[in-house]
Amino acid sequence: MNMVNSTSVTDFVLAGLGIHEDLRVIVFLIILLFYIVALVANLSIMLISIFDITLHTPMYFFLYNLAFLDIFYSSVVVPKMLTDLMSQKKMIPFYGCMLQVHFFHFLGSTEVVLFSAMSYDRYVAIAHPLRYSTIMSYKVCIGLSLSSWVIGFSHASVHSIMTAKLPYCGPNVVKHFFCDVKPLLDLACTDVSLNYKLLVRVTGTLATTTLMLTVLSYVFISKFLTKIKTLQGRMRALSTCSAHFTVVTLQYGTAIFTYMRPSTEGSLDQDRAAAIMFSVITPALNPIIYTLRNKDMKKAFKKLLKSSL
Repeated sequence: MNMVNSTSVTDFVLAGLGIHEDLRVIVFLIILLFYIVALVANLSIMLISIFDITLHTPMYFFLYNLAFLDIFYSSVVVPKMLTDLMSQKKMIPFYGCMLQVHFFHFLGSTEVVLFSAMSYDRYVAIAHPLRYSTIMSYKVCIGLSLSSWVIGFSHASVHSIMTAKLPYCGPNVVKHFFCDVKPLLDLACTDVSLNYKLLVRVTGTLATTTLMLTVLSYVFISKFLTKIKTLQGRMRALSTCSAHFTVVTLQYGTAIFTYMRPSTEGSLDQDRAAAIMFSVITPALNPIIYTLRNKDMKKAFKKLLKSSL
């Protein structure tokens, strides 16, 4: 009730991608292709991880979680983006906008915490191969996964609640193709310095902490790699980490670029480009990277494909 009484805005207008009219169909088809790839590839990973008994290991448990997150993370933004590309009125209700803010940050922050858990899993696999199944027990995997979801939900709740409580008196044009915190703060008709501080400090703390934990895991991994005497052994151990490291670099790079900079007129255009990366491209690339660099996953996929034919 307080949110309704404090604002006169009931709907927001999304500015969209800001592309030329002649390019709308081409951009629509490209984004649709990436979205289909993200859905099919991530769903395939989930199905393979369930039905292939040989993949019932901690690594593929976390990969299943990542695939699940990528499907819904992309779905928070892309369907609405595709609809707006082919329509003149890019309207979104106030509460729909706030829900989009919440779930975008909920799923995104859950994913970065999950990356830390996955890096720890890779460290244990390389540093303690004989005790791997004991250390990474079912309870530990569930605990790490659940912690990721709880931290992600808590982080998103801070931003979505604080953003929803702001008064919006007009204009109501969000300079983005979806509802995000920074462009919404520019529309609030009150002092938003606290919101910006929360965005930088809370998101910054989460991003920095999870990134440091991930980097720390790789520091220890590199230490154990030097102890492996044969080149073949090093390459085999390194191959288990390369896919995860590539995905982490993509996700953290775009997230830090977007949320750790001050908001300016020019930066919002850059934010749109970065948002396309982690909402459209990255969810489609993640399963491809893991599949192409993973012999077990490729073998399981071929087995599943043969059994279905």
